[in-house]
Amino acid sequence: MTDDDLPFVARLFASTRGDEVAATGWPPEAQSAFLDQQHRAQHRHYRHAYPEGQWLIVERGADAIGRLYLADAATEIHLIDISLVARERGKGLGGAILADLLAHATALGKGIELYVESFNPAQSLYLRLGFTTVEDSGIYQRMIWRAPQS
Repeated sequence: MTDDDLPFVARLFASTRGDEVAATGWPPEAQSAFLDQQHRAQHRHYRHAYPEGQWLIVERGADAIGRLYLADAATEIHLIDISLVARERGKGLGGAILADLLAHATALGKGIELYVESFNPAQSLYLRLGFTTVEDSGIYQRMIWRAPQS
C-alpha cells in the first residue's frame, strides 16, 4: 500500500460503515465527512500503534478489492484489519486469505490475534477457523488462534 491507495482504502472503509452511519439520519454530506474523519483517525491510529505493520492491498488482476493489515510480533501475528469490497464479500475470498495466513503462522510457530466488533458477521468465520474469544469488551471481541500441536 502506498499513499496513492488511500482514496481506495477510504472508500473501502466507508463501505464497511455506510449502513451504520446511514442509520443516524444525517444528511449524505455529513455522513461522508464523518466517515472520512473516522477513516483518517483509524489510519493514524494503526500506523502509530503498529509502526512496523504490513499494509497490503488485496488485488484481483489489476483491481484493488481489499486491504490486509498485519503486524508481526514475537509469538503471534496481529491481524489488524481485513476488509473486502462489497462485491467480493461472502464468496470465500476472506476465508482463503485467512487460511493462507493460518498456514503462514503455523510455519512460523506463531498464533494469530485479532479484534473484531461484536456485531461483525466475520466472527462466525473466525470461529469456524478455530479462533477463540479470550476477551469481550462489549464493543470488541479479542480473539486468538493457536496452531494445532503436532
